[in-house]
Amino acid sequence: MVEPAHKNDPAKAPAGENAQGLREGELAVALPAQFDASLYFIGRIRTPWKRRGDCPKNARGSDAVCTIELDPRWVEGLKGLETVSHVIVLYWMYDARRDLVFQAPRDYREQRGTFALRSPVRPNPIALSVARLLGIEGNRLSIVGIDCLDNTPLLDIKPYFASTDSVPDATVGWHAARKR
Repeated sequence: MVEPAHKNDPAKAPAGENAQGLREGELAVALPAQFDASLYFIGRIRTPWKRRGDCPKNARGSDAVCTIELDPRWVEGLKGLETVSHVIVLYWMYDARRDLVFQAPRDYREQRGTFALRSPVRPNPIALSVARLLGIEGNRLSIVGIDCLDNTPLLDIKPYFASTDSVPDATVGWHAARKR
């Protein structure tokens, strides 16, 4: 587990956080002693963002062209992907805490359960973005619509099917009710 850099140094804790990196209303739990599964990182995502504070809040928050560098052993698996306009990108938010069950997001200031949020802070910090595919050259995919640090591990790439993946009438009640 990656601990926040300020965990043992309260002077380094961001404003509003205690020495354990918790905001008011947040709750951390003990993690299981061992993992249930393993996975392969199939590549890396190259972005202009080196620090968490520089990343867009969500994948639609930037029009930066980023690059997926696929491990060369998987290049043959890209056959046919050049015909799609958008891809689902699954990636590992390696710098995120994994022990919070309640969170108090900075922009909302209200406690929510981890599974009611899109935060990277979760037991398995898997992130998902629907990105526009600009092109493929060898093992490199150019995309727009990602929100992660440079060198983030890539878990998977899937074609986005608007006919089955889009749910136009989906709602998130607590978010929809937020006053803007």
